[in-house]
Amino acid sequence: MKLPAIIGLLTVILGLVARSSQAQELNCQVTVNFNQANSSQVTDRQIFPQMQAFITDFMNNRRWTTDAFNPEERINCKLVIDILKVPSQNYYEGRAQVIVLRPVYGSNYETVTLRYIDNSFNFPFRPNNPMFFNENTYAPENELTSLLAFHALIMLGVDYDSFGKQGGKLFFQRAYNVMSLANQSAGGGAWGAQGDIRNRYWLIENLQSQQFVPYHDALYTYHRQVLDNFTANPAIARQQTLEVLSTIRQVSQLRPNSVVINTFFDAKGEELFNIMNEGSREERQQAFTLLSALDPAKTEVYRKLLR
Repeated sequence: MKLPAIIGLLTVILGLVARSSQAQELNCQVTVNFNQANSSQVTDRQIFPQMQAFITDFMNNRRWTTDAFNPEERINCKLVIDILKVPSQNYYEGRAQVIVLRPVYGSNYETVTLRYIDNSFNFPFRPNNPMFFNENTYAPENELTSLLAFHALIMLGVDYDSFGKQGGKLFFQRAYNVMSLANQSAGGGAWGAQGDIRNRYWLIENLQSQQFVPYHDALYTYHRQVLDNFTANPAIARQQTLEVLSTIRQVSQLRPNSVVINTFFDAKGEELFNIMNEGSREERQQAFTLLSALDPAKTEVYRKLLR
């Protein structure tokens, strides 16, 4: 082989090595379920594997930051989309469950940092039509990519919040921009303030609000000081857990029934119970008082702390 050809081959190989050594940020497991959709509305079931493949590619193969990630550092997350209706050709209505996982230092345990259900995950999809995404524009035909980008940025923000104080701030600002452009162009819906108080508008409004700054700080404390150090010193971790819950209660008193606090306990209720269940009688009593006030739906579960 001539020298120029060898040099060219080496250049290609080195380029591939460099590309593989810097992974994208998300490791998102995508599932598209369509069994709940009316069978008479679904004319081509092969479209759903194509849809799942497109969403998987969009979430996992797009660069969302300028930070360098090794493959093992990618953020584990799940996006489960249930298609409920196909009201017209190439248009789909459903809901999406967004789950973000984070490793806990010194253990094999992964904690859920976010569990959120988007009840208005509605979008057009034509498998042979290209879809684009630009953070500075919105187009109805690209609604799916706006939905995916919004949730990807929320995933990143929550993960970064758990590793650094207000570490997710820039991602939440970007997600707010996606919401704002869609709201202005689409005229509200789940992008707007009207309707469901757990919709996308209120999710990012909460995450952007100055009233929730203590919540972001508590999220960092809970993950970096409580969970990451729990094995080394569970007694201190339990005291810090009570402090975190007290901080969240202060935020909740300012903003009752806020979606962000509800989603926190959707993700953390069982974990918090397990942490406090081995505490002293006084700690368990304090935990029950705080948890039952903040997450009343699970009061009977938390009551077991009073054994």
